[in-house]
Amino acid sequence: MEVEKTPIEGVMLVKPKVWGDTRGYFVETWQQERYASVGIDLPFVQDNHSKSRYGTLRGLHFQRTHPQGKLVSVSLGSVFDVAVDIRRGSPTFGKWYGVELTQDNQWQLWIAPGLAHGFAVTSEVAHFHYKCTAYYCPDDEGAIRWNDPHVGVIWPVRKPILSEKDKVAPLFEEQKF
Repeated sequence: MEVEKTPIEGVMLVKPKVWGDTRGYFVETWQQERYASVGIDLPFVQDNHSKSRYGTLRGLHFQRTHPQGKLVSVSLGSVFDVAVDIRRGSPTFGKWYGVELTQDNQWQLWIAPGLAHGFAVTSEVAHFHYKCTAYYCPDDEGAIRWNDPHVGVIWPVRKPILSEKDKVAPLFEEQKF
């Protein structure tokens, strides 16, 4: 496994070893000791799986008082995955990092607790997986508008399919992080 640091502290791109041949491939998606050795050592308490069609944009979501660390990946299709630093006092506060996660590259993105997260589907359909370090608390959820000019994420989808909640999410500068 190869791990790359990103410009945002607490966000790491994990490139697991993929063994492939004419039958297909095998990839180890989680091994506690190996991931702990690179700093991903919080316990995971919840796994989620979403299926979305092309153009779906989910995010930018976070939990206010019960932040979740997330190890995310794609098993089918491709997404453009984004983390936004919402930790006041961080040198990268308000900055974002994005990367394409695909069924072919099998990359994972580690997003530490205290960051917002979102993704846009860039294939016909995508199966997206989240390993989370805290339970989802609906009453604790916050969101930043997907096209917030302060954050300035450059999404690869021009006219995204959004939930009603994401369409009206507050702007970054309206938040009390």
